Amino acid sequence: MQIDLSGKRAIVTGSTAGIGFAIARGLAESGAEVTVTGRTRARVDAAIDAIRQAAPDAGVSGVAADLGTAEGCQSLIDARPETDILVNNVGIFGPQDFFAVDDATWQQFFDVNVMSAVRLSRHYAQGMKARDWGRIQFISSESGLNIPSEMVHYGMTKSAVQSISRGLAKVLSGTRVTVNAILPGPTRSEGVLEMIRQAAEEQGVSQEAMEERFIRENRPSSIIQRLATPEEVAHMCVYAASEQASATTGAALRVEGGIVDTMA
Repeated sequence: MQIDLSGKRAIVTGSTAGIGFAIARGLAESGAEVTVTGRTRARVDAAIDAIRQAAPDAGVSGVAADLGTAEGCQSLIDARPETDILVNNVGIFGPQDFFAVDDATWQQFFDVNVMSAVRLSRHYAQGMKARDWGRIQFISSESGLNIPSEMVHYGMTKSAVQSISRGLAKVLSGTRVTVNAILPGPTRSEGVLEMIRQAAEEQGVSQEAMEERFIRENRPSSIIQRLATPEEVAHMCVYAASEQASATTGAALRVEGGIVDTMA
């Protein structure tokens, strides 16, 4: 299957590192004109340079904005009024005891993980509908189905974006705009690796041993029995953005290594 996204414009939120960066690079390598976003200009520029090294002919630019705020979302919209592909990837996570999570933290997680996607999808979907072509993706998580006891506040946001994704697909019924949720599992992103590194130091074991222990103790139902790579998640996103995926919409596309123990 040859995926060619030439002539398509893409925005990937939270794409200076990790899964978001891998998605932006994958779309650029497939010919899309990609906008990278991050909170600081320095990180955005570094990501652009790295993508250009991997794909010298790629059309890639960037916008620095805090998408956890309405003002930040509007600044992105002002800079890029239209797009053909929107990947709502920006998000925050972190383990915390349920009884220690205060109102402000719940609100922060909701604003960054959910409202950024709502605000951007609400704007860009209208142009996609008018042009009768588009791809919207919400990066959810297996934690949206398999709510982790150590991250209830995070799992809630991922359940929410899946619900929004399914509903928006119905709103756009009958058009050539598809809307899907992508569900990664534990992935070797910078944030996850740093969390595991800290745990390894605290417990006096190697990072490799800590990764194995993390999967064994926290995700024992994993079929692949390892962390996925950002590139493995990005492959699904690039396919879902392609013309070949035109009949895939309203779906929860799992890239979580079989952690969620269901057949569908």
